Amino acid sequence: MRNLLFISLFAGAVSAANYGPGFKQTMVPVEGATLSATVGGKGPTVLLLHGYAETAQMWKPLAVALAPRFTVVAIDLPGIGDSSIPSNGIDMTTSARRIHEAVHKLGYDRARVVGHDIGLMVAYAYAAQYPSEVEMLTLMDAFLPGIGAWRDVYDAPGPWHFRFYGHTPELLVKGRERTYFEHFWNDFAADATHSIPEAERRAYTKAYARPGRMAAGFAYFSSFLKTADEFGAFGKTQLPMPVTSIGGEKANGEALGAQMKLISAKPTIVIIKGSGHWMMEEKPAETMAAVTHALEQSTTAQK
Repeated sequence: MRNLLFISLFAGAVSAANYGPGFKQTMVPVEGATLSATVGGKGPTVLLLHGYAETAQMWKPLAVALAPRFTVVAIDLPGIGDSSIPSNGIDMTTSARRIHEAVHKLGYDRARVVGHDIGLMVAYAYAAQYPSEVEMLTLMDAFLPGIGAWRDVYDAPGPWHFRFYGHTPELLVKGRERTYFEHFWNDFAADATHSIPEAERRAYTKAYARPGRMAAGFAYFSSFLKTADEFGAFGKTQLPMPVTSIGGEKANGEALGAQMKLISAKPTIVIIKGSGHWMMEEKPAETMAAVTHALEQSTTAQK
């Protein structure tokens, strides 16, 4: 793995993501930031990109399950988790470019890319910009700004949080990060009592309560209109790799599936029955099986 020894010298400055034996956290310097990557396993490379109100820690069960057959690379989005806060360019397309640089510095030229929530948008930007390097793409429960009827979601009266960012929201949330995130973790779940476990709630709250972290998270939401313009341009060319959407029955499964038919000629659309937005936590077995099936189908197709 080229450059890994050099890059690993940066790892001691932060606490490693807790994936257990066989995984190692590495800090990767890229343009404008330093990204945290948790790497383990063996086989074809799988890049995992988390969403808002979480960090790369969300992928632990899936990463452990995949490690015997795949090399897992789980990266904290720029500005979130253990990754540093860039001075500019905290948006989907720029984040995809930085993550692409990190993947190459870790020694990987090709990857199967999986993204959830905001990470879904970054994953699409990655695949659209580097289609020859992405063997498959899996997008999990959110929507793509700029594609199809995206404004039906963005302008709907319920999801007020898309426009909740800036100085005053930062002041309102400061010291109340847990209360703010409870809205997402509870209200976006099919069952408010069965979504993000308590230990993870404490860890994610602590991560986002650090100086500058909430503003960095808000920056992704403030970039939605810019992202819509960029994705609208990307969407003029359908993606060449296999594309799978996995969405919650009680969340964005149907809307995301409709968008898949616009960005891919032969998409696979999976709806997780009885799940809300937090599929990895609400329906872990079904969700992990769906992601694993998509990854294995990609392997079969290339033989």
